[in-house]
Amino acid sequence: MMTARPRRTPLRALLLVLLLSLVAACADTDATADTEAAADTATATEDAAAAEVTITHAQGETTVPTNPETVVVFDLGALDMLDWAGAAVAGVPEVPNLPEHLAQYAGESYEKVGTLFEPDYEAVNALEPDLIVVAARSSTVYPELAELAPTIDLTTDDNDFLGSIERNLEIVGEIYGVQDRVADALADIDASIAAVNEKAGDAGTGLIVLTTGGEVSAYGPGSRFGIIHDLLGVAPAVEDVEAATHGDAIAWEFIAEADPAHLFVLDRDATIGEDGEAAAVMLDNEIVHQTTAWANDDLHYLDGVNWYLVPSGLRSVQAMIGEIDTALS
Repeated sequence: MMTARPRRTPLRALLLVLLLSLVAACADTDATADTEAAADTATATEDAAAAEVTITHAQGETTVPTNPETVVVFDLGALDMLDWAGAAVAGVPEVPNLPEHLAQYAGESYEKVGTLFEPDYEAVNALEPDLIVVAARSSTVYPELAELAPTIDLTTDDNDFLGSIERNLEIVGEIYGVQDRVADALADIDASIAAVNEKAGDAGTGLIVLTTGGEVSAYGPGSRFGIIHDLLGVAPAVEDVEAATHGDAIAWEFIAEADPAHLFVLDRDATIGEDGEAAAVMLDNEIVHQTTAWANDDLHYLDGVNWYLVPSGLRSVQAMIGEIDTALS
């Protein structure tokens, strides 16, 4: 009688099974590698997108790098904001007076790239900037500078001064990733303005004058210094002062007839380092002595660097609000 022998798996079949297993394993490995590669590609794409941001500014839209490594600035208000944000500023214009917190930019560590009005294009080009910032006095040269590097214009609007400051600060915050700090700073400004408005309600009228070259000009609501009325709530002693860039030239009798409770004075010559009779000397005359402001010792000499040279910077705006707060106290 024959005994059935157990069937043995042929060697060829075992090899086939082993081969198929190896192929399957390789397929799994390839799939995992493909997935990881796709993820890496997506991450790289996201990083590239995050490395640039498209900014809407006073002269259009410009795509700029975030955290640019080399920045050239042609406006002191913009320089104030960029310095506050920790920007890598490499080039600045030649300026006779800088506020104390920006004094380091007068040093040799920063390339001088022209004036507030006229760039030295060769010097700018040599720096190979990642970002150029213009505003106000330099805004007219935006087209030429935009051909050299991504350029934005942070010019403010006298008729929407606070809105302009907010927009410019938000732009700086977006470029440098400091949006939370920007929100805090804007909240502080709003609180300071509200405090001054409370005082302004009972402070009486105000008149803003600028002295230069032995002459005096008046400024009213809507002018370059009009935030004293428009934003901070001081009632104008004269409603229809011409809102011109260089003010409305006046005689001393104009001040006497307006009879402001507060006279806000800006000495332009002293601010820009020109020779000329000091504002305090010019105003010390019999006609101005007739005003309520003089009688109550309410002549307030404004900080020319903040109000004339750097009126659109974050820290200068905070200082300007503080000056009026002190004046009305």
